[in-house]
Amino acid sequence: MKKSMIPAGVILVLSLVIVIGEMTFLAPCLHEDGAFGPCHWAGRALLGTGCVLGVLAALALGVKRVRPGVYLSALPVCALGILTPGTLIDLCHMSTMRCRMVTQPSMIILFSAAMLCALIGAILSARERSHHE
Repeated sequence: MKKSMIPAGVILVLSLVIVIGEMTFLAPCLHEDGAFGPCHWAGRALLGTGCVLGVLAALALGVKRVRPGVYLSALPVCALGILTPGTLIDLCHMSTMRCRMVTQPSMIILFSAAMLCALIGAILSARERSHHE
């Protein structure tokens, strides 16, 4: 296995944690009256962003020729995931709410880790490509 494939595997696992977590243990607030607050829509956006990240990771694992570009394209996707909760989409205003205490910090950590892996993967795949030419 090429070293440049390892970050893609890690990103795939992180994206699964993001997607599954956003639907279960990392989900934002549930309002008692059944209404959707802004944190619900932030969660939906994070779910979609996690899915896109997973597709990019699978593509990086499967197609060697596009691996460097896929890693580079994962960087803005991760930035979007970091900025979505609380910056691009508002969360509840109380700091004790689940969206502020669980969802936001966990998504920042998960997407930051994926971003670091994408950067490492881009560097490794560029090095592998330069050694073969």
